[in-house]
Amino acid sequence: MINTTFIFRTTLMSICLAGIMSGCSMNPNKPAALTIAQQGNFAAGGKIITSEGNFDDKQLFKPAGQTLHGDHASVFYQIPENPHPYPLVFLHGAGQSAKTWGTTPDGREGFQTIFLRQHFPVYLVDQPRRGQAGQSTVGAEVPATTNDQAWFNMFRLGRYPNFFKGVQFSQDPQALNQYFRQMTPNTGAYDEQVISDAMVEVLKRSGDAVLITHSQGGGPGWWTAIKSNQVKGIVAYEPGSGFVFPEHELPDPMPSATGTLAATPIKMADFQKLTKIPIIVYYGDNIPTEKNGYAGQENAGQDNWRVRLKMAQLWVDKINQHGGHAQLVHLPDIGIYGNTHFAFSDSNSDQIAQLLVDWLQKNKLD
Repeated sequence: MINTTFIFRTTLMSICLAGIMSGCSMNPNKPAALTIAQQGNFAAGGKIITSEGNFDDKQLFKPAGQTLHGDHASVFYQIPENPHPYPLVFLHGAGQSAKTWGTTPDGREGFQTIFLRQHFPVYLVDQPRRGQAGQSTVGAEVPATTNDQAWFNMFRLGRYPNFFKGVQFSQDPQALNQYFRQMTPNTGAYDEQVISDAMVEVLKRSGDAVLITHSQGGGPGWWTAIKSNQVKGIVAYEPGSGFVFPEHELPDPMPSATGTLAATPIKMADFQKLTKIPIIVYYGDNIPTEKNGYAGQENAGQDNWRVRLKMAQLWVDKINQHGGHAQLVHLPDIGIYGNTHFAFSDSNSDQIAQLLVDWLQKNKLD
């Protein structure tokens, strides 16, 4: 007997997939159906430490002779039908996890699903000592700290409690509640080398890929490309630290209201590896170009990004000076206004995603 229900559902799904970009769906208020050919999760990288002595199975929780597996990345992946050849590997920023690429705080589809719909395999990484990769080989205290308002200002939603005029973030209180609740602490010291070592192992599983980083993930992203030739391009959303320069060509440190930003010196041979791949860096709105640049009133959260934008431009210029293919896009300069530190989950995230699609196509990475 022919299973007509299966045929109907399969046919409908195929029709919807063919019309994804037009929003095909049985219910026009719902997104089109997605077909995932393969998905799963795995740990990548990390190390094992062992306590001295001999394991005693009569004293199970005495550490002597026992091991601890830690400092790995945790990865969730999805591969759509008819995938593009290069997966997108997503690495989050400070205080975040892979959740940052999923559903947006106001309940819309995030980059994870947007790019699945465009047939890109996606690999979502929790970096070592964060989120689902919380098993650390070094101890740390995780204090309960009240600092939501600091992040509101630092992430440039506004100047607490007021949102910036025209900001691309939902002002529904529930969206802000979801935004704060995606924060997650470090369970061990932040270490670019530990993270990038794990990312190299992620790429061994994903294959050649485009690396998408955010904020604090920028530094480990550069190091991953230095250590692995499987990085075929880098897209960095508002990298905030870890800018690597040739050791004899360092820019001056840049003071700001939140501290001084300094470049990281590396060997020229390592820096040259970054000139072999296309790189694009995006920054959002409400970043002053000069200290006290907004109505004469310094906002530490904004001033923090003033120096990071300047350092990023110097970094891009240095890459290109040495024959590279890097670009910095300050979104207001191309007529896109109101974006926060999280452009990929702001209310205009479809527009931000299209910029990325265009860049991938231009660089033959689609």
